[in-house]
Amino acid sequence: MSETIQDGKFVELTYKVTDKKSGHVLTRVEFPLGYVHGHNEILAPSVHRELEGKSVGDVIEAPIDGKQIFGPRDESLVFTDHIENVPEEYRQIGTSILMENDKGQTRSFLVTRVDDETLSVDGNNPLCGRDVVFTLEILTVRDATDDETRTGEAIIVGADIDPSLMRPV
Repeated sequence: MSETIQDGKFVELTYKVTDKKSGHVLTRVEFPLGYVHGHNEILAPSVHRELEGKSVGDVIEAPIDGKQIFGPRDESLVFTDHIENVPEEYRQIGTSILMENDKGQTRSFLVTRVDDETLSVDGNNPLCGRDVVFTLEILTVRDATDDETRTGEAIIVGADIDPSLMRPV
């Protein structure tokens, strides 16, 4: 009998997010995402509820109302500027730019449009205002180690981080 997802179990899964209206895949996570169920809520609470009781090999679909989780779109978070005012490294659709306001609060903006004269960024979560479906495939379910329970994620023994890959935000 295979183990089922419940609090304290280490879970690895892959998922994709599909726009319910258009059917387009908005994002896909193909490298296994690992977490300790009940200790590290990495997805929407309704998705975690759908995972309860499932086991390795199960594929589930969990509909999500982006308006409920991320709120409605806020058009005041969409900005367009002359292309010459934007550094070259930000002039590509899909580039994420971390910006800070006068109060020191940061928000991530995504470059959504670029043409010869202007560039537009959007500070709304890409899923806000959308109805989407998370399709998740469960790859691993097992007892979490004490270290995994403490951190809420997988512990890779002997893993080294290459300092050249670390960049300030």
